[in-house]
Amino acid sequence: MTVVPYKDQATGKKQQVAHMFNSISPQYDFLNHLLSLGIDIHWRKKAIKMLRQNPPATILDIATGTGDFALEAMKLNPKKIIGLDISDGMLDVGRTKIRSRGWAQTIDMVNGDSENLPFAENNFDAVIVAFGVRNFENLEMGLSEMHRVLKPGGRVVILEFSKPRHIVMQFFYGFYFRAILPLIGRLFSRHRTAYTYLPESVKAFPDGNDFLAILKKIGFQNTSCQPLTFGVSSLYYAQK
Repeated sequence: MTVVPYKDQATGKKQQVAHMFNSISPQYDFLNHLLSLGIDIHWRKKAIKMLRQNPPATILDIATGTGDFALEAMKLNPKKIIGLDISDGMLDVGRTKIRSRGWAQTIDMVNGDSENLPFAENNFDAVIVAFGVRNFENLEMGLSEMHRVLKPGGRVVILEFSKPRHIVMQFFYGFYFRAILPLIGRLFSRHRTAYTYLPESVKAFPDGNDFLAILKKIGFQNTSCQPLTFGVSSLYYAQK
């Protein structure tokens, strides 16, 4: 069963996700850091460090949102980063942040579909995604597109929420996700379903070894998964 933000609407997941993020884009950065207690910043830093050896010159940041992952990737001193997202609201916030840092010449923010990337084959040295793949309407199609646009030997780094395996952490994590997070999210974003959809989408996502199996099925090699913060999120790595 596909998890969608608006269960009472007949539109597809892709359209619903775009509408949801357009609605919460003004409060997104604040809530993102608040609800994760700022740990998401550390997770992005750790992910980008995986690319420090032989830094990529060209990077595609899929589901870039407001551009936090793309901005962190600037530490790799790339020639070009393209941030792609289906939400114009999120992209507008990201463009403002990028201009304020003087990096608009290096980072392009474009509206696009992760399952039909508007780029040629063998085009990027690295593809990065932070907390976006669980929002894909068709996960395998989105991963296949990443594989297609990567150069041979290119690398993919994916951050995504996951389900903790330790029973004590499962209890606290589940309580926070089901009760606390939706309440705070609704209070600050004034959005009825966005922060209820988040835990539902995490629960439905094939994390850990299940996700690695999908990456291998698509054709990726040298896959690995590193749990972060007791398994609250996971850092995936693979090569074309």
